Amino acid sequence: MRIRSLIVWTTGIVAGLVLLLVLGTGGAYLWLRGSLPRTEGTLQIAALKAPVEVLRDSDGIVTIRAQSETDAAVALGYVHAQDRLWQMDFTRRSGAGRLSEVVGPATRRLDRFMRTLGLYSVAEANVEQASPALRAVLDAYADGVNAFIADPGGPLPLEFQLLRYRPEPWRPADSLVWGRLMALQLSGNWTEEILRARVARRLTPQQVADLWPAYPADGPVTLADVASDLDGLPLRELASLLPWELAPKDASNSWVLAGTLTASGKPLLANDPHLALSAPGQWYLARIETPEGTRAGATAPGVPFLVAGHNGRIAWGFTTTHSDTQDLFVERVDPADPARYLTPNGPTAFDTREETIVILGEEPDIITVRSTRHGPVISDVVDEAADTAKTAAGSNAVLALAWPALRPDDRTAEALFAINRARNWDEFEAAAADFHSPQQNIVYADTSGTIGFVAPARVPVRKRGDGRVPVPGWSGEFDWDGFIPFADLPRRVNPPAQRVIAANNKIVADDYPYLLTPDWPDPYRAQRIQDLLDADSRTPVSIEASQTIQQDVVSLAARTLLPSLLAAEPQTDRGREALDILSRWDGGMRRDDPAPLLFYAWLYALNRAVLSDELDGDFAAFQSPKVDFLLRVLRDGHAWCDDVATGPAEDCQTQLVTALETALNTLALRFPKAIGQLRWGDAHRARFNHPILSRIPLLGKVFTYSVESDGDSYTVNRGGVSFSGASGDLFEDVHGPGYRAVYDLATLDNSRFMIATGQSGNPLSPYYGNLTERWRDGVYLKLVGDATAPTRTLRLTP
Repeated sequence: MRIRSLIVWTTGIVAGLVLLLVLGTGGAYLWLRGSLPRTEGTLQIAALKAPVEVLRDSDGIVTIRAQSETDAAVALGYVHAQDRLWQMDFTRRSGAGRLSEVVGPATRRLDRFMRTLGLYSVAEANVEQASPALRAVLDAYADGVNAFIADPGGPLPLEFQLLRYRPEPWRPADSLVWGRLMALQLSGNWTEEILRARVARRLTPQQVADLWPAYPADGPVTLADVASDLDGLPLRELASLLPWELAPKDASNSWVLAGTLTASGKPLLANDPHLALSAPGQWYLARIETPEGTRAGATAPGVPFLVAGHNGRIAWGFTTTHSDTQDLFVERVDPADPARYLTPNGPTAFDTREETIVILGEEPDIITVRSTRHGPVISDVVDEAADTAKTAAGSNAVLALAWPALRPDDRTAEALFAINRARNWDEFEAAAADFHSPQQNIVYADTSGTIGFVAPARVPVRKRGDGRVPVPGWSGEFDWDGFIPFADLPRRVNPPAQRVIAANNKIVADDYPYLLTPDWPDPYRAQRIQDLLDADSRTPVSIEASQTIQQDVVSLAARTLLPSLLAAEPQTDRGREALDILSRWDGGMRRDDPAPLLFYAWLYALNRAVLSDELDGDFAAFQSPKVDFLLRVLRDGHAWCDDVATGPAEDCQTQLVTALETALNTLALRFPKAIGQLRWGDAHRARFNHPILSRIPLLGKVFTYSVESDGDSYTVNRGGVSFSGASGDLFEDVHGPGYRAVYDLATLDNSRFMIATGQSGNPLSPYYGNLTERWRDGVYLKLVGDATAPTRTLRLTP
């Protein structure tokens, strides 16, 4: 984000805030309180066919009781808008590349990237191809949202007042673009390809292999085919196109146990998807009752059905497969005609379209988006709009992104809609066949006792290569040869082990006939889940035991690396004291313990000492330490330990001791207390930033929730550790299980749920952050729609 853009954007926010404050502090607050939703009485919505009841419990969690699926969708759209309208609008604007209309030039490049990808156009095409049943629900949901937009019953939420705009009517495509944004966030290979291409310019093939184990011997050769073309491309800028909140991330947990292993005799299914922490959170709990059945679980504001949950007969949950479904193709521009590019059949014209990006306070950007036979040209995004044509004429090559999620015939929304209504494994599996992107591990259980797992998606079959680096697009030899047939994708139904664990670990054996990815994430969380389930295999697993596993904070990664760190021989008393604390530590990332903070400060300093000299300007992409890499370095006495910028060669023992002292110096400055009094929670705080309100000078903290938290990036109870940003933010918890659920297929009303922050997106609501500490402390809720409990009832009538 450019400084000038940030100043313009911030000035606008402050001006809006001043306008509110001149109303008088008390008067402004009372007026804005009118933006809180009406939760009792009777309201009329023209789209309804019959009355609907909306019950809210003491935590603001809704139960919808409707006489039809479409009326339930109308009501869900209405309550989503009541509680999360600005979040919904921000999401659709992000996907459509229209943030700059209301935010200003700070989001210009993000809008250009989204317009280049064409996510919203894909969503519109998906709507046109939707089945009549799905289209009816999308339309009904939009009617519900629009009923609220037309008459919110008071002022719009605070964000609309500060940014001084009103939301446009909701469209069905606004609901489906959420899925395209989620696909973007859960598909990260294109950024890894760019990173490998960058570091291959400065490192030897062996060093690249060290950073990415099992790197194929011919990888650098393949890269050599396009090395000269890549030299002219802005790789570093391309890698930073997405803000952190939308950038690719990993992690999620799930396991499903057959009734033979559980206390109830029926399956248990546990799931906690991990995404960036934010306020409001990604998820909204709901229970929906219709004559067709009861559904309960996590909805996403803007989407008219459950994303994860149960429908009274089956339960399902998601983790990301981390397969490689993206490729970057280097396309050579025709030297004789910059409007064309080279293909195996000769020069071909770029497909082009014009996009106009409206920017608050500035003239619109009019850009020309180019696409090749492989996909959109993303390297154009980093050029200023006025220079696009000139850059195209002068460039030898461009980068095009091939990605199945950009296909207009993607049917993922149709699949999720059908999963919501599946009654058994066969119907669930048939629905999953349409789940095209992103590839997900979907765990399944039903009340009849069946358990299963399937990983559906359009996964490309490559003619050559493994997708690790950008490849030539002009020859055709690296093109895709269709997708892995659905029948051949990984799945299990009632496996002999009577359980399935999917925590982003490798899901296929080495003899699987297709390439899903050469780079599986580490198995630490999956291994820990397995160990805990095996710890007392003779005791049937209860729902409470699964909740306990979701809260586990032992880091197997720390346990694995710790012996190599303890081999250090510090020369100072404080160094020996730190080593003594770590030697008695069990690897538990508990917020009251000093050991996790000592461990991570040491890890951070060691990683910088080992990598920053070789990587230089590219080190920023490696600030988050790779435990397995450092373990190999320390075990092998690796040359990485030598600082290439100094004279005498350093060994790993020297670097270990020096890094420990550096870490202790850093901690002493930041936390001036005795080493034994340090606490992981001093630095590791789950911070829930609001995308707009948290940026307001002086007042940002008022709108930001923050709590000390347990865990790290490798624990089952994930607390993703930040290694970037200001020094005061180092080791913050920025990524984790915004939704937790354990489904009891013996009695689905006994299932347990929790989301981070709360149900409301309105900072003035008592439900904006009321669940935060309970989420942190492992408390769960039931979604039972109990009319005898304290509730407020809103009646919606035709």
